Amino acid sequence: MEEEIHAAALQFVRKVSGYRAPSKANAEAFDAAVGEIAEASRRLLSSLVVGTGTGRLAERPRR
Repeated sequence: MEEEIHAAALQFVRKVSGYRAPSKANAEAFDAAVGEIAEASRRLLSSLVVGTGTGRLAERPRR
């Protein structure tokens, strides 16, 4: 799950910034944004109530 969170955060930052990879001058800001979005995603997922609705991101056994 951690890899999926990081990949989604990276994809979001790439989309918003318009850059696939940041320049050296922007790498620190780019990486910080990825980390902040990943952390917000972790908080969201940990606060979701499992078993209600059809939330596909809730942690469930995979088939």
